[in-house]
Amino acid sequence: MSWLQAIERTVTGLGYELVDCTRTAGGLLTVFVDRAPGVVYATGPGESVTVDDCEVVTRQLQYVLEVEGCDYARLEVSSPGLDRPLRKSADFVRFSGWVIDVTLKRPFQGRKKYQGLLRAAEALGQDSSEDLPGGFELVFRDGGEDKVLGFALDEVRDARLVPVVDFKKGRKRAENVPGGSRGAAPATEESGGHEE
Repeated sequence: MSWLQAIERTVTGLGYELVDCTRTAGGLLTVFVDRAPGVVYATGPGESVTVDDCEVVTRQLQYVLEVEGCDYARLEVSSPGLDRPLRKSADFVRFSGWVIDVTLKRPFQGRKKYQGLLRAAEALGQDSSEDLPGGFELVFRDGGEDKVLGFALDEVRDARLVPVVDFKKGRKRAENVPGGSRGAAPATEESGGHEE
């Protein structure tokens, strides 16, 4: 079993979601975890990862990685942050209704970067069909009007939640987002002719 499989199995076995995992040449192993929706945690209520959650995952990973013979110098377990990356289809479904930043692999109408309200067919109880080509839509503001960008996961280079801070509750959906009745955020501009 590879070190990545061992980490994923351990994290999901504890009821958390593995968001990302990086390993540097210097031996630093960084694991980003998130709480799964609908799971009750012994470390307390809430949607956001706590220090206690990170401690629980760290202890178990240290044991598992030693048993599996995985070589690393230092282990860090962390929350994915307010600008949590969206990587899997399940991430896009889970965060449907949230404002996200999307960078496409190839420019569409002269740009790669968009910011807007994410909509996913599954989260809306629809089939991925004509309404949501590829299964996902981004409702964004452009030139004073709402526009819709349909996209598939394989067209996305990077996607992240747009941080919305509520000091009482942590991460939450954006409210009062500009864009009229559909609640889309303003678009960001980029000249789309070059690779990043």
